[in-house]
Amino acid sequence: MTTKTQSSGRTPWFDFSNMRGDIFGGITAGIVALPLALAFGEASGAGPIAGLWGAIIVGFFASLFGGTGSNVSGPTGPMVVVFAGVFASLSGNPALVFAAVVLAGLLQIAFGVMRLGQYIRLVPYPVVSGFMSGIGCIIIALQLSRLFGHEPEGGGTVPALIAIPGAVMDPNISALVIGLVTLGVIFFWPKTLNKFIPGALAALIIGTLLSLVLKGAPILGDIPTGLPSFIIPSFTQDTFLIVLEAAFILALLGAIDSLLTSLVADNMTRTRHNSDLELVGQGVGNTIAGLFGAIPGAGATMRTVVNIRTGGQTRISGMLHSLILLAVVLSLSPLASQIPHAVLAGILIKVGYDIVDVSYLKRAHQGPRWDLALMVMVLGLTVFVDLITAVAVGVILAALAFVKRMADRQLESFKSTTGDMTTSEEQQILDQAKGKITLFDFGGPLSFGAAADLGHTVRERVREHSAAIVLDFSRVPFMDVSAARAVETIACDARAAHKTLYVTGMSDEVKRVLTGLNADHCIPGDTTHATRLEALKAALAEVSGAAGGDPDLKLAAAGQA
Repeated sequence: MTTKTQSSGRTPWFDFSNMRGDIFGGITAGIVALPLALAFGEASGAGPIAGLWGAIIVGFFASLFGGTGSNVSGPTGPMVVVFAGVFASLSGNPALVFAAVVLAGLLQIAFGVMRLGQYIRLVPYPVVSGFMSGIGCIIIALQLSRLFGHEPEGGGTVPALIAIPGAVMDPNISALVIGLVTLGVIFFWPKTLNKFIPGALAALIIGTLLSLVLKGAPILGDIPTGLPSFIIPSFTQDTFLIVLEAAFILALLGAIDSLLTSLVADNMTRTRHNSDLELVGQGVGNTIAGLFGAIPGAGATMRTVVNIRTGGQTRISGMLHSLILLAVVLSLSPLASQIPHAVLAGILIKVGYDIVDVSYLKRAHQGPRWDLALMVMVLGLTVFVDLITAVAVGVILAALAFVKRMADRQLESFKSTTGDMTTSEEQQILDQAKGKITLFDFGGPLSFGAAADLGHTVRERVREHSAAIVLDFSRVPFMDVSAARAVETIACDARAAHKTLYVTGMSDEVKRVLTGLNADHCIPGDTTHATRLEALKAALAEVSGAAGGDPDLKLAAAGQA
């Protein structure tokens, strides 16, 4: 199958060539999204109807304007966890809460316009695995008390964890039985039946019907019907920073969540999404959702996979999924009011389990230990601190670890400029010099981590009786300030030790950097050569002249000349 780029301008915005598949995919994705939207809305604190409208609005506009044809968007576990925290911290004030959602959407549009999509995707896998698994753990922790028929007091993960023992010791038997049946259905629903009715929807129907027999389990109660009300976002000077922080967290998480889903869609459809356009689409969806009191969303992996597997390939399928949900919310809301909390808790516990990166945890001990430690640390920070701290710390530590590994490799390569790294003629000159010439090949661009130890490495390798040092810059395309200062240190150390420094292969760009920073003031003006061989010959001639009566060196220099 050939690879094509979504929304690249070479294909029409609406592609009707796959209508049959898009219709099946959209209908199936809408059916799968129904119980999840209800559950996410209830878990967010804004109510089940806010979850449904979030799936409708974000799903429609993210598909219409996004950059991943087969992506189906709506409320997701990670977004709901953060939104629930925002809802609680702003005391459920609609003007403030949805001001954060609108601002988050605008920030996502700005991310796309500034072409930041490619950078958001650079978050290392252990960090992604850690915060996604942490969010999965949070979802499970928040729902366990509800599974036993109790509502945890206060918001946040810690109060929810504290409430679990009390709920276990004093369960609502009806709610517990309904919840366990829901879990059993959703975990063990046959794959053959899944083609006709998704496991989550089957669990929703069976659990709700069971509640008609087992009385006493808490239910959702009245759910508003009709179109949503327009909400005017507002904030005060005192609440602006809180709203801005909440918006940034929602925008960043939604961007990461969506682009990860887009990568999954790419792998399944052999297409290539447009990251920046996808961020714009998500931003438009979340901005409009916030104006109508709907919870924010992102690209939903499970719904996207279902859409693709049932034939959906273009943006039409995601838009149709929203229209299916719209028909449901306008006609079937009274029936949804009878759904027990325990049923939605069971569905969300399965969602949390699916988010936890179980496949990596099973094999993590066979991979690098540092990556496992990083993943566990990010997971812990996500659960007990907050998501942005977890991601920021994880990315910084992962970047530092990468720089350290690269620096070690660069320094090791820098120490090994002998044997197979030199030509036979160059090695002959080095042998003839009897250790009086030391050759260093930088081997490539220098990271600031390697530059810090570069001068020390040269001092270690240069022998006391060495009279000349050759620095080969042939494979150094550019140089930053740290590397320039390291070269300055090497050159000045050589001059102080009365050793002649020879330079070869230096590009004009590297010369400009060294000259601009005055880092070349210790480099002799007459020892720069075009090739390494020329530099070695010149160095051999000098050390043979300085050797006085050493006939072997004089003979070698004469032979090279």
